[in-house]
Amino acid sequence: MSGEQSTEYYTPLVFVAEASDEGRNLRDVLRKRIGISRRLMIRLKTSEEGLTVNGAKAMPYDKVSAGDVIELRMETETSDDIMPQEMEIDIAYEDEHILVVNKPAGVIVHPTTGRYLNTLANGIVHYWQTRGERVRFRPVNRLDEHTSGLIIVAKHKYAHMQLAAQMTEDKIDKRYRAYAYGRPPEPKGEINKPIGRQDEDPHRRVVREDGARSLTFYEVAEAYGELACALDIRLGTGRTHQIRVHMTSIGCPLIGDGYYTVERWNDSPLAARLSGAIDRQALHAISLGFDHPVTGERLHLAAALPDDLQRLERELRNMGEEHLRT
Repeated sequence: MSGEQSTEYYTPLVFVAEASDEGRNLRDVLRKRIGISRRLMIRLKTSEEGLTVNGAKAMPYDKVSAGDVIELRMETETSDDIMPQEMEIDIAYEDEHILVVNKPAGVIVHPTTGRYLNTLANGIVHYWQTRGERVRFRPVNRLDEHTSGLIIVAKHKYAHMQLAAQMTEDKIDKRYRAYAYGRPPEPKGEINKPIGRQDEDPHRRVVREDGARSLTFYEVAEAYGELACALDIRLGTGRTHQIRVHMTSIGCPLIGDGYYTVERWNDSPLAARLSGAIDRQALHAISLGFDHPVTGERLHLAAALPDDLQRLERELRNMGEEHLRT
């Protein structure tokens, strides 16, 4: 008995050829319309149902007529190297192309050497399996282990390709809420300082002249006397540890961050007081704005502050009121 298994595909992407596409080959039409990559085109043409025009199998150099219905079908994939693990997943948005989740602090995004469980990937793979979905885990953006907030996961190669291009071109609007010691020199401004690896510790990033261009925009959302503040932050670039490094570079390290610190605050009474409110860097990816990779619709998604940051905010407000009374 033959045990051959039929190929499964994701929901097809459908396009209708326009008058301006008349007489052009299919490859050029798809490049113009969706910027399809050479690698993805090769995969589609070698798949039995990957590329069709009006329901019939097509090849990249076939000519197109106005009104032709072009369909792209990508074969389903799974993350067989990621062990499914039941986990609570806080979903901000989901459709057949993308999933956006609110990652809790203390969870890394993807398994690493020696850490194969308790990652966001384990939980999402389990979630998809329980729904009967064959999907490969493809995160578009990443957050540090102890940073909470929104992460986009593409559910197929085309969606990942489109969103990765938006990331590269800085077209994804990433906004954060942070709580820092001290006050920046201006209530609103930008930090334009290159960031690179520290020679002594390659995991640590520092401001250095030969580093990569790094741009952070900040605005003080609330001040708690002169000792601390809440900041609304927008990234102009997306370097590893960028916000933490940039805020430390102007003397305003994030509260709870034990890796990037300023000596003035390390053993201060304020640090001791706030240690009971939060045990990680006070940083939350609070909103994302991006173009949907298939429909082109601009999406704006937000994630409420987690409990520990709400607790920290209450303590900072109490502290600020005490400061005003003295």
